[in-house]
Amino acid sequence: MSWIAIIIILVGLWLAFKAVGVVVRLLIWAVVIAAVYWLVAPHLGLPRLG
Repeated sequence: MSWIAIIIILVGLWLAFKAVGVVVRLLIWAVVIAAVYWLVAPHLGLPRLG
């Protein structure tokens, strides 16, 4: 394997880990927003989740 291929593989792995981190961060924010809505919705007269 050439040096260029090794560098491309390493950069690809690094970008994959960055993408997974972004997806996990978005999922955590979605859970936080859903939890806040679930707690606040009854007090504001909004429809409840579920």
